[in-house]
Amino acid sequence: MLFRSIVGTRGSQLALAQTKEVCSELSKITKKAIDINIIKTKGDKITNSQLYNINSKGLFTKELDIALLDEEVDFTVHSFKDLPTELDEDLEIVAVPKRESPNEVLISDKSWNELKTGSKLGTSSLRREAFCNRYQKDFELKPMRGNIETRIRKVYESDLDATIMAEAGIKRLNLTKYIKQVFSLDYITPPAGQGALAIITRKDSDKKEAISKLNDYTSMQEVFAEKKVLEELGVGCQWPIGSIARMKENQFNIYSILLTKEGNILKEQTEKGSIKNAVELGKKIGRLFEDYV
Repeated sequence: MLFRSIVGTRGSQLALAQTKEVCSELSKITKKAIDINIIKTKGDKITNSQLYNINSKGLFTKELDIALLDEEVDFTVHSFKDLPTELDEDLEIVAVPKRESPNEVLISDKSWNELKTGSKLGTSSLRREAFCNRYQKDFELKPMRGNIETRIRKVYESDLDATIMAEAGIKRLNLTKYIKQVFSLDYITPPAGQGALAIITRKDSDKKEAISKLNDYTSMQEVFAEKKVLEELGVGCQWPIGSIARMKENQFNIYSILLTKEGNILKEQTEKGSIKNAVELGKKIGRLFEDYV
């Protein structure tokens, strides 16, 4: 079968790096080149608003889904955490490649403990705001949007003292020299799916079999379980909820925490079991959290 494909992606440096990484691995399987089609999403066009003040469903994915459904592209590559909790019924996640680091990192000249009361920290994440408040840092929290390079530059070229970002994107762009500190997963818990990619196709695609060979079973089970927490609650990753699933000593563990914007813990829960039951464990946490949302 001739495997000539077109992949759809956002146009940021990170999105392109992620997509090229997937295409490189897929080309090793198919022995065919893959064309890249850059598609601008609504989220890319909004640069002056906090994301949690916007109806964020499909903010970074809808236009890519439309291109898939209209058969303009054969598959799309996303940061898993950008996906809405529910996909279009004619689309499916065919592969989640091996996950990169899910941790959060500090971008600053100063360490976390060196940042004093009144330090200016840029973020447009309600979850990150909540964790800053949880640790009573008393920062001056400033809205900040933009791609990875822009946000790093703002820390060093404006009056901002720091920002918190995902380690995975910084590693994928070879910008790790700017990382001052890596936070543990239980200190600042990441959003569902952080560090993972999702490769999506139409359910009737003849490319599914080849693309599915890029799937990493453990990574897929981790992020599907984390996403199930949000799905049960009917909320997106803009909520102050952290979820992280990992294999520990041959047992599947998922931990989730729900905070108020002020940093108070409304509910936290850990579930353990078989990796085969990963999604059910996420569902269980989601149901336990329902009364707090």
